Amino acid sequence: MFAFDSSPPPPHQETIKNTGHGGNESYMALVWRRLRRSWTGMIGLILVGLLIIMAIFADFFAPMDPKATDVGFAPPQMISIHDKDGSLVWPRVYALADSEELDPVTFQPVVGLDYDNPRLLGFFVRGAQYNLFGLIPANRHFFGTVDGEPVHFLGTDKFGRDVLSRAIIGSRISLMIALTVVSIVTVVGTTVGMVSGYYGGAFDVWVQRFVELVLAFPQLPLYLALTSLIPITAPTNVFLAFVIFVMSALGWAQMSREVRGKTLALARIEYVRAAMAVGATDRRIIFQHIFPNVMSHVIVAVTIHIPSVVLLESFLGFLGFAVKPPLISWGLMLQDTANYSVIGTYPWILSPVAFVLITVFAFNALGDGLRDAVDPY
Repeated sequence: MFAFDSSPPPPHQETIKNTGHGGNESYMALVWRRLRRSWTGMIGLILVGLLIIMAIFADFFAPMDPKATDVGFAPPQMISIHDKDGSLVWPRVYALADSEELDPVTFQPVVGLDYDNPRLLGFFVRGAQYNLFGLIPANRHFFGTVDGEPVHFLGTDKFGRDVLSRAIIGSRISLMIALTVVSIVTVVGTTVGMVSGYYGGAFDVWVQRFVELVLAFPQLPLYLALTSLIPITAPTNVFLAFVIFVMSALGWAQMSREVRGKTLALARIEYVRAAMAVGATDRRIIFQHIFPNVMSHVIVAVTIHIPSVVLLESFLGFLGFAVKPPLISWGLMLQDTANYSVIGTYPWILSPVAFVLITVFAFNALGDGLRDAVDPY
């Protein structure tokens, strides 16, 4: 008599017959095919790709030098395709200028658009100098004014710095913090969770008690307390490294708990028991048999955890506990919104919120699509 094993194959060994092209379809190809059917997942994937490209080439996409100053709290300059006579012309912007008319109440010159001095727009224009990747001198920008004159599509802050350029440059720091923290959390949390779930027994009990201790800490007060330990005079790199360390130290426990639950189930599957029976080492079983099968869950958890870190960095930056000048981040830019009267008078300084919302939506949409793709049941 022969015994047949009816248990499903592990996810990383799953193959599906592709009747359209013949042969077997790998698990990653199957996940990609499922992800392409999710329009939210594809939108998230495209937005995440654009955000990463924007962060890598931030100096190229920023129309101006983020440290250059101009008129403080200048309103956004709208793109126009009409001249002062109403005729269709090449896209341009008009700077604000004082007209000859006086306000009947304040007797101050009425500010209006300077139609006599248009600033033509274009792509791949010359502008402020920068070093691409910190090494290659360049002065080309993706878009801006043809003659290199200042242009503020999202207005300026209180020091006259271009909000759009600072938001684009700030994406580099905000995404770098999020990706670094999530990478550390993933490596530590996944390793601890797999080892704890695989060995079990007293070792698992003590590890889980420590995990529960970390999870029991009120994170926000602890973030504020730990980040306040760094003196203001500390170098920027030291402060940034400490913030990343604090976020990572308090974020790995939840990932560890999730991976441990998956490992407890995988450790009882037949192919793991077979590896034990033939004398495979614990390290080989953990990293060759269990790890590939928890990767699908880890990938989804990473895409969902990144928005949380972005929001946390923005919140801590708003309170002044994340990034310090001269670095730029979305949270640091939001410090200008602390005064309600400023928001009411100059609402364009809330523009970094749009970048945060787009980032959170992109990663959440991608994570939602991946979750359905890796585990459709």
